[in-house]
Amino acid sequence: MKVLSIAIVPKLLKAAAQLPYLPRALGLVWAAARGWTTTWAVLLLLQGLLPVAIVYLTRALVNSLVATLRGSSSWQNIRPALVLVTIMAGIMLLGELLRSLAGWVRTAQAELVQDHISSLIHQKSATADLAFYESPDYYDHLHRARADASYRPMALLESLGSLAQNGITLAAMLAVLMPYGTWLPVALLASTLPAFYTVLRYTLRQHQWRWRNTADERRTWYYDWLLTTAETAAELRLFGLADHFKSAHQALRKKLRNEHIGLAKHQSIAELEAGAVALLISGVALIWMVWKTVRGLVTLGDLALFYQAFQQGLRLMRTLLENLGQLYANSLFLGNLFAFLALEPKVVDPPAPLAVPAPLRAEIRFREIAFRYPGSDRSALQNFNLTIPAGQMVAIVGPNGAGKSTLLKLLCRFYDPESGSIEIERTDLRELPLQELRHLITVLFQQPVHYNDTVSDNICFGDMTGSSDAAEVKAAAEAAGADEIIRRLPKGYASLLGKSFADGVELSVGEWQRIALARAFLRQAPILILDEPTSAMDPWAEADWLDRFRELSAGRTAILITHRLTTAMRADVIHVIDNGQVVESGSHDQLLARGEMYAKSWTAQMGYQPV
Repeated sequence: MKVLSIAIVPKLLKAAAQLPYLPRALGLVWAAARGWTTTWAVLLLLQGLLPVAIVYLTRALVNSLVATLRGSSSWQNIRPALVLVTIMAGIMLLGELLRSLAGWVRTAQAELVQDHISSLIHQKSATADLAFYESPDYYDHLHRARADASYRPMALLESLGSLAQNGITLAAMLAVLMPYGTWLPVALLASTLPAFYTVLRYTLRQHQWRWRNTADERRTWYYDWLLTTAETAAELRLFGLADHFKSAHQALRKKLRNEHIGLAKHQSIAELEAGAVALLISGVALIWMVWKTVRGLVTLGDLALFYQAFQQGLRLMRTLLENLGQLYANSLFLGNLFAFLALEPKVVDPPAPLAVPAPLRAEIRFREIAFRYPGSDRSALQNFNLTIPAGQMVAIVGPNGAGKSTLLKLLCRFYDPESGSIEIERTDLRELPLQELRHLITVLFQQPVHYNDTVSDNICFGDMTGSSDAAEVKAAAEAAGADEIIRRLPKGYASLLGKSFADGVELSVGEWQRIALARAFLRQAPILILDEPTSAMDPWAEADWLDRFRELSAGRTAILITHRLTTAMRADVIHVIDNGQVVESGSHDQLLARGEMYAKSWTAQMGYQPV
């Protein structure tokens, strides 16, 4: 017993370390469902007291039956036993009623809590820095939080509720046993120590196993996504990759499955050993009580009461240990949720933000910018300087990895530079309110999102601050050259796009890009950034769209990030970027006359025109 006690101590210390999560978890539940939680607590108290009433009534009933058997069978002698039976039946019926009511209350709690926590996760994901999405550690945090958030808070609440309910009942049972021998409650407690140790030990091992294997679990999810999503279906079939990813998924699942089953096997053996100890102590106590009954020291009613109280005490102790184990496990896993919710973005509003310049007339200036992506040793920009005059159309060209799209991300403050400053109207972006700064900018991203929603909503997502009317949506679609595409759809602007939902219509890559362009045009922002706006257009569509675009961007600062020099040539100024530096600047004709990097790229593109 001494060795067992020593072994339990470190487990208790580790368990105690999780206690701070308990009030936070309860706070989540309380914030989501106050009324339901109050009702739940009252039901727990009532359910905890009912078994004690049954035990006491059992003793009275047995003694009444013994007295009846020894006396006459008159109604006067039988009536007390029948009254007790009726009361016990009423209590049992009340218990069933309370159990059903508690199930309804827990369901309501679970739905509200799950929605509340999902909202917290969505909010944290939406405000997290873009840098988080480039970190495997972030995805591990997100995976653990999402995997546990759907049920862990309610599981913890149910464990705590069962702990409270069973604790009330157990305390009453121990009080019932005390008059028959002060050593009985001690024996009851001692019989559960091995089980207590087993619960703590294997709960901790389960948690450690999950923590170690988070990356492997995420990879199985990734393989599952590859094998079941529409985005990969064509390529998997063409290159015959399905068997490869299926085998990889099965191999990883086999590893995880075998480890998990092995852990469960060892836990089952330990629980069997702990159960044998509890059974031995229970047998000794029962033999002792029977011996007292035979000697006439206690009545048959006392024996019945003792048997029920001791057996219920053992059951309650085992249940309490399970509740403690579940409470501990859920607290451990809720640590993952709270760790995720504790992630703090670095790109935030300044303590004392300045007013956003309006109207925007001066230039955008990049001053001595140095920037590396998180986790990368390579500089994306180094000592970078660039001035973009207000109201002009500027093209940014250069090879892949030169830093073109990085300018977009820095200007939108998805990242902050390591050194240097980006200024609008001579004001550092970091001194402006974040959301107001971003509302100054509209962007067509290189890989725009394909929202599985109506055409109208796909365009309206470009400006959710106002209520864009049908005329504005149509004007944006016409500006992007998407109006013809929309007219061909079965329900026009009310057509559902994408194949994720019933009656959805799939578009080509170029058609999706036109819808995204309309979304960008709907926001009447003074700064317009287009990242590869014509990459999915054929040469005829490109020429038509560029002619209209110059008219549409009049009075706005337009930045074209592109590989196509036929697109760049329409700009007022072209900046050529290479290795994070501006290496050439000028108009199309000026750069051709220099015969340097731009001119050589132009010659190469004109010599090979893809169909």
